[in-house]
Amino acid sequence: MSKLEVWFDGGCPLCRREIALMRRLDRRGAIAFTDVADGEASCPIARTELLARFHAREAGVMLSGAAAFAAMWRAIPVLRPLGLAARNRTVLGLLERLYIAFLRIRPTLVRALG
Repeated sequence: MSKLEVWFDGGCPLCRREIALMRRLDRRGAIAFTDVADGEASCPIARTELLARFHAREAGVMLSGAAAFAAMWRAIPVLRPLGLAARNRTVLGLLERLYIAFLRIRPTLVRALG
């Protein structure tokens, strides 16, 4: 089984906290995390795209937004049921709408975290 690849914004305090939690939960080491803010990071698509939305590559397929989060959840046993539920188009659509709403308030949350 190949590792899930996840790209995240290490310059974002909110993102760093979330990824730290996911790393702790990823006890099997199923996920390869790459900090896009690191200028040396290898990026499969434009760095600006990777910084604008959460991205993952699952089984060779690039995913973004809620679909990328769902792939990450599937790789972590305790979150796997949520990730599997997101395979349903209706559930994934709802999660994507929530993700888009989150992106709108993200700058405010980042400022609050310093």
